[in-house]
Amino acid sequence: MPLAPTGQSTTLSYPLKVTLPTDTLAISPDPHTEPVADSAIVYCEANFGAIDGKTANGLVRHSQKYKILSVIDSSKAGLDAGSVLDGTPIDIPICRDLAAALTHAGAVPDYFIYGMAPASGVLSPHERTILLEAMGYGMNIVNGLHEFLNDDPEFTRAAVRGNVTIRDVRKPRGLKGLRTFSGRISEVTCPVIAVLGTDCAIGKRTTATILTQTLNDRGVKAVMVGTGQTGLIQGARYGIALDAVPSQFCAGELEATIIEAFEAENPAIIIVEGQGALSHPAYSTSAFILRGSCPDGVVLQHAPGRAHRCDFATMAMPRPASEINLIETFADTKVIGLTINHENMTGAEVNRAILRYENELALPVTDALTRSPDRLVDMVLAAFPAFGVALTAGSG
Repeated sequence: MPLAPTGQSTTLSYPLKVTLPTDTLAISPDPHTEPVADSAIVYCEANFGAIDGKTANGLVRHSQKYKILSVIDSSKAGLDAGSVLDGTPIDIPICRDLAAALTHAGAVPDYFIYGMAPASGVLSPHERTILLEAMGYGMNIVNGLHEFLNDDPEFTRAAVRGNVTIRDVRKPRGLKGLRTFSGRISEVTCPVIAVLGTDCAIGKRTTATILTQTLNDRGVKAVMVGTGQTGLIQGARYGIALDAVPSQFCAGELEATIIEAFEAENPAIIIVEGQGALSHPAYSTSAFILRGSCPDGVVLQHAPGRAHRCDFATMAMPRPASEINLIETFADTKVIGLTINHENMTGAEVNRAILRYENELALPVTDALTRSPDRLVDMVLAAFPAFGVALTAGSG
């Protein structure tokens, strides 16, 4: 019976046709973060496994902050979330609705997470009803949209009534607390690597997470700085939702966050999650990431099987070579390698793409999900030979 209202997963991938080899990576929690404590249901109606469901997809693959109990998506009800993403069951069921998710949980979970990233950035009327219903059961809300529910009188009344909290992940600090670029990024003496892409929702955060973990696994202290709502919901200790910060302060807020991570953690390397694409006219966040982080190197993520940009059917995907030229012209940095998003590709197609781009770009190329994660670390070692000596010594 549904509960009455009151007043871990780690597998990674994208929806794919590829057969994963035995060295496919499963991400485990970063040892520098707190253990998962809070249980959660993720809402992703009609979008799980799709591009607009990237927050839910990311949480199923990797969550340090929440224990994901189930995903709500009636179009895939009865399936396992891991099976939908990469063919491997992970014991996270997809439920038809909130009542079914609560029945599966057996008790009221701590959180109800809105797991989609629609282009509108706001809730539909039906989604408002679902979130308010969850609050009525006594669940706290995690909201990654541009619409801040703590500013909505209906939601604030419901929060008081249900004695629950609302976490508006994208809401920036107050205007008086925002920071402008200072140039202090030069005080960060460890390498800073940004993971950028040729489109949005292309796997930048996933690649950054894998690279960060693999470095730590090899005894090299790496810290990831998140720049989007999904990474923050997953539990990133350092980060900002860059696309919600007023443009004048974006570079400064990112610079300050990187400095905070450097001073608090004393890492050997810092990995910065990218957003959007520098060449994409709908997004400016990549420009702010390059300006604010002043990266020593860039890993570029590309989806060869993607015919056009997300949500822009008439806008063809750029070639990696053109994006690399743009990045290196725009900023004083260098692209040190290319990573493949294998959506809509077979294993043979991935192999051919890797060989093609290695020959075309004269750069190391890999698929972060279907190849050994050590290949990502090798990109860093090849780009920074002096740093490589330290890495080898640190992992011995």
